[in-house]
Amino acid sequence: MIDSNFTRRQVLAAGVAMSVATPALAQSDAPIRLVVTFPPGGSTDITARIIQPELAKRTGRNVIVENKPGAASQLATDYVAKSRPDGNTLLVSFDSHAINPIAKPKLPYDTFKDFAGVTLAVRFPLVIGASASVEANDLRGFIEAARKQPSRFSYASTGVGSMNQLVMEDIKRRAGAFVLHVPYGGGGPAVQAVLGDVSQITLLSYAALKGQIAAGKVKPLAVTGAKRLVDLPNVPTVAESGFPGFEAYSWIGIFAPSGTPQETLSKLTDAFRETLQSPEVNGKLTAGGFEVMATDGPGADRHARQEYDRWNAFVRNTKLKIDE
Repeated sequence: MIDSNFTRRQVLAAGVAMSVATPALAQSDAPIRLVVTFPPGGSTDITARIIQPELAKRTGRNVIVENKPGAASQLATDYVAKSRPDGNTLLVSFDSHAINPIAKPKLPYDTFKDFAGVTLAVRFPLVIGASASVEANDLRGFIEAARKQPSRFSYASTGVGSMNQLVMEDIKRRAGAFVLHVPYGGGGPAVQAVLGDVSQITLLSYAALKGQIAAGKVKPLAVTGAKRLVDLPNVPTVAESGFPGFEAYSWIGIFAPSGTPQETLSKLTDAFRETLQSPEVNGKLTAGGFEVMATDGPGADRHARQEYDRWNAFVRNTKLKIDE
């Protein structure tokens, strides 16, 4: 005869074991929504979609990538800032997260008070890519052409106040050359502008330009990081192109609305770090020219503040207009 008390104890013990084995973030039936600040096709979207399946596996939750482009990432950022702080709605933010407070003094949210960092996911150098109409094969040659023909060239950015605008404006000032800035609504539209020769160059991640470079439709002129990319060994850095010491990176971070419980933030950070460091995700990101950072939450917050300080000083010192 079976001891019913013993049977109940077994069932209880099994239930406890199952609850321990279940991922901490799987306690909710709600999906995790990764709100991307730009349209499909750019670096932020690419990163989110590489992360998506592995994050779902590690949390036991559905993970949805939701693109909310507009107003240089303000729409998505404001949406997440005003979302319920339960860990279900997260911002996948581009470097504009730290630049918008400089460019837009009347934001509908406070970048540093309304968000809590989950992780600085990746950083990456920008590739300066040119359309087929550009005769130069490197940055030195392009700058020389721009000096001779100051009204001929324009560059496509992901928006006013974006990192690629700031980086190109920095290079322009150092070079003494004029290239017209044309802002677009993300990396995908910027690529299309170059393919159509509406703008002659753009500065984007290698991941966003890789296919077009491989097809010979975009010419890589230089990379903005400290070293050359493994996949582009013959493409010099900006520092090697006549600007010693130059170094700049775009980056992508994950942020939650402020007020999210610390325990939830810690579990999210653990899940994202494990995801980013997994062989499959790490491999795909590295192949796309991304450097996986996988910091803790405070590390993401510190990085955003440091980037704000650096580029705020640049904008103030150069009197650059980025509030158009």
